[in-house]
Amino acid sequence: MKEQSKLADSFDCLHLTDEEKSVLATITLGYRQAMNPEVKRNFSTAGVAHILAVSGFHVAIVCGFLSIALGFLPKNRTGRWTKYILVVVLLWSFVCVTGMAASTVRAGCMLSFYLTGKVLRRTTDSYNTLAAAAFCMLVYDPFYLFDIGFQLSYIAVFFILYLQPSLRNFIYVRNPLLSIPWNWITITIAAQVGTALLCLFYFGRSSSVFLFTNLPLTFIATMLIPMAFLWLMLPQWFPGLDWLQRGVEILTQWMVKIVDAFSHIPGAMFIIQLDFVSLIICYAILLSSLLYLRLHRPVWLLLSLSLLLIIMFAAVIKRYYIS
Repeated sequence: MKEQSKLADSFDCLHLTDEEKSVLATITLGYRQAMNPEVKRNFSTAGVAHILAVSGFHVAIVCGFLSIALGFLPKNRTGRWTKYILVVVLLWSFVCVTGMAASTVRAGCMLSFYLTGKVLRRTTDSYNTLAAAAFCMLVYDPFYLFDIGFQLSYIAVFFILYLQPSLRNFIYVRNPLLSIPWNWITITIAAQVGTALLCLFYFGRSSSVFLFTNLPLTFIATMLIPMAFLWLMLPQWFPGLDWLQRGVEILTQWMVKIVDAFSHIPGAMFIIQLDFVSLIICYAILLSSLLYLRLHRPVWLLLSLSLLLIIMFAAVIKRYYIS
């Protein structure tokens, strides 16, 4: 926490409002103490609250930036192992500095397993990597299982692995300039499909504009996070530091403006409170529907429709008794 506070103080020299500085400190360092509750609500309404919480998305950006920055190392065995050790050490340093939230630890574990397999020239399986990361975390602390960040992080990654390839191939895009944003859109949809029900259970609300905000804000955050860390690490005399600082300021301002604009759209947030039984039934409907679409076996469709009928009857009975 002290390290976060000291680093966050470095943002005071930026030409930003207090609100914008708090957003920048939160998405880069996980320092939430200066965050205005209204700003949190705006990000939640816009469907991009995950950008505020330092998560696997941030860890992946840092890992990608480190891999690119260390790309000058030779491709021989020594260079490969040197790059591996440096990336893993710096990656976990970032996880520690940002508070070791469940989602960042999960991403750190998964990326460490992936990088280890890569340096050993082994083929990695995404589902096995996800399961191994969960196993290690639960062995270390079984109460991670009841952590909201742990649950949201793992279910989001699982649905991205399971659903995103099918969504991406639904419309085959050859143009690389279009395929990258299309991949981001399908990842966003897959993650939202997986986490929406859990959000309704814990928070009783979900965003209806997430699809329009995630693409521009993901693009901005992908550039802003490494730029902000570079600005923090480089000495004051470094050539071009003023331009880098200006880039950080512009990206932060645009991020806040986009969130403010979309969060004030009427109907941007819908409110539905799920109880635990409804949550389990809804996930059973979702999973059985996905299995039917993949396997084309009528039994999964029958199960899905039967569960849907049960939850509809339960809702009608509940409303009748309440009225």
